[in-house]
Amino acid sequence: MATNILICDDSSFARKQMARAIPPEWDVEVHFAADGIEGLEAIRAGKGEVVFLDLTMPNLDGYGVLETIRRDDLPAMVIVVSGDIQPDAQERVKALGAMAFIKKPIDADKARAILSEYGIMAGG
Repeated sequence: MATNILICDDSSFARKQMARAIPPEWDVEVHFAADGIEGLEAIRAGKGEVVFLDLTMPNLDGYGVLETIRRDDLPAMVIVVSGDIQPDAQERVKALGAMAFIKKPIDADKARAILSEYGIMAGG
């Protein structure tokens, strides 16, 4: 059964780049959100078992998404994908429940390594 993946980023270019980085052998259904509000709606609709989340977005940023996922106990495994690689940003997202932090731009090798490391991708 396909895993529902949500790519939440305000940049359409970044969303496409992230979608291309998903290992082709992984059985997934990919969904997209352009901001945190759309992202939370998708997660609540069951479209975000695994979420690739940007931090800097309009309306609701990635930190707000993480806080809401935690507060509402939403079923989502979150991997933050961001250009903001400051150690305090990485610590903050981990404290808010993110599984991993990947620096943009992401590529297929980085995505595969994280997905395998955390046992997210079956057979990874």
